[in-house]
Amino acid sequence: MKITKVETVYDGFYKLRKLTLNNGQQELVRERFEPGQAVAALVYDTNTKEYIFVRQYRIGAESEVVEIPAGMLDKSGESAEDALRREIQEELGYEVDRLEHIVKMFPSPGGSAEQIDVYYAEVSRQTGAGGGVVDENENITIVRLGWETLLQTELRDAKSLLAVQWRQLQLSK
Repeated sequence: MKITKVETVYDGFYKLRKLTLNNGQQELVRERFEPGQAVAALVYDTNTKEYIFVRQYRIGAESEVVEIPAGMLDKSGESAEDALRREIQEELGYEVDRLEHIVKMFPSPGGSAEQIDVYYAEVSRQTGAGGGVVDENENITIVRLGWETLLQTELRDAKSLLAVQWRQLQLSK
């Protein structure tokens, strides 16, 4: 496959591009959603022995979703680790003690260019209230779960499922 033409269809909060491709025999037209690059982490409080999630309304699900904290790499020159530390502070109010990279993934490569760096983070010091950034219209509820409760919690978010399954594998070693 070779991309022969790229057109911007929409350039707002997200971008939508129309791509013309040639597969050697015919020309194909596809749309690609471009939300940007994101970071996310399964956060574990080493003092309380709880995993810390967020609950917030997600437009794609048209409902509130329990998920690991996440955010976009949207500040110029900011590394994935720095963006994640900022997001954990904004959403949970915690300073990060330790980060471990799990995977860089495409959550839906069939039509989206989004990539997410998923991490495991350990925290022990809550220095703020969390809940998100008011200027960004975030309305986040902090959800604390013990391991057994977490395993019984319905998760419908792919990055959260991946991170929890990764943790299960780590704990079984």
